[in-house]
Amino acid sequence: MNDFHAYRIHQEGRGVRAGLERMTVATLTEGEVLVRVQWSGINFKDALAATGAGRILRRPSLNGGIDAAGRVVDSTDSRFSPGDEVVITGGGLGETLDGGFAEMLRAPAEIVVPRPAGLDAREAMAIGTAGFTAALAVHQLQRMGQRPEAGPIAVTGATGGVGSLAIDMLAGLGFEVHAVTGKAAAADYLRALGAREVLLRADIDPGSRPLESIRFAGAIDNLGGIWLAWLTRCTGFFGSIASIGLAAGAGLETTVMPFILRGVNLLGIHSVETPRELRMDIWKRLAGDLRPRHLDHIVSAEVDLEGLGTCFEPYLAAGVVGRTLVRIDGGPADGR
Repeated sequence: MNDFHAYRIHQEGRGVRAGLERMTVATLTEGEVLVRVQWSGINFKDALAATGAGRILRRPSLNGGIDAAGRVVDSTDSRFSPGDEVVITGGGLGETLDGGFAEMLRAPAEIVVPRPAGLDAREAMAIGTAGFTAALAVHQLQRMGQRPEAGPIAVTGATGGVGSLAIDMLAGLGFEVHAVTGKAAAADYLRALGAREVLLRADIDPGSRPLESIRFAGAIDNLGGIWLAWLTRCTGFFGSIASIGLAAGAGLETTVMPFILRGVNLLGIHSVETPRELRMDIWKRLAGDLRPRHLDHIVSAEVDLEGLGTCFEPYLAAGVVGRTLVRIDGGPADGR
C-alpha cells in the first residue's frame, strides 16, 4: 500500500485550509523511520495549527498531529526494525515534519522512542505530549528537591491534558495537589484524579505585592500571565514552579523578591527538543512510577481521521476537559 489518508494543513495567506487528503509515502517529509500510525491525540498546539489561530507550521503544508504511536514499517537506522512498536511525541511532528494525523509518517530516528513495555499504543497516546510534558515537569521538580512532605503543589489549567495528567502523577507519588481551574463544574473530575483541593480562579485574588502569604510548596503552571506571577509570590521557601503553558498570557510581571528572598526556582519545561536519553527515561517512568492511574477517566473522547475537523474549536474556547484520542489504525503495515 503506497497511498494513505492524512489530515493535511495548508497555509494560505493569514489563514489555513485543512482536511482529509490522499497522499503517497514518497511525498512525506524526510526521516529514517517509516511508521504505520495506530493512534494519535489532540493537543492545544494541534488546534492552533489546524485552525490557523497560531503560527505553528514551519512549512507551507504539513500533516497535522504532534503525537503518534504505531509500528515500524521500514528503517534505515539499525536501532529500529519492521514491526517494532514505537511512540513519537513532539520533535517537530506537525511543525517541521509531517505529523501523526495520518496513516503513515516518516520521522528522524532520534525522535522515535521504543514504546515501553506495559503501555499499549492507545495508552501511549492517552498520555501523549500532554503526559510527557507533565512527566517532564514532575521529573524536574523532583530533581530540584521537591518532596511531598514540603507541602501542597498547585496545578493551574487543571482540566486540560497536561493539568489532568500532572494531577494524576503527583497524587500517585504522594503529593497533596491543589487544582486551580476556571471550571466549577469540573471539581468532581479533578478530585477523582487525586486533587485534594479545587480552587476556582474566580475566587482567587492574585494580589500585587512582591510577596504574598505562602500557599504552596511548588507548582506546575499551564497558564502564564497573572497566574504564573501569582504563583511566584505565594510559593514557599526553596519551592519550584514548572512553567509549561501560556493559556492566560505570555507576559510575566513579577519581581526578583520571590527568587532572592524565598529561593523560589522557576523551571522552564520544553518537551519538543528533549534530548533522546532523557526522553527515553521519561517514557520508562511513564510506564512505571509515573504511570497515570486514571487514563480511562482522562480520555473524554475518541475520533477518527474523518471526524477531526470538528474537534479543534473547543480547544481554543477552553471548552475541553481531559484528552481526545485519534483512532487511525489504517490497516496492515505493508507500505513503503
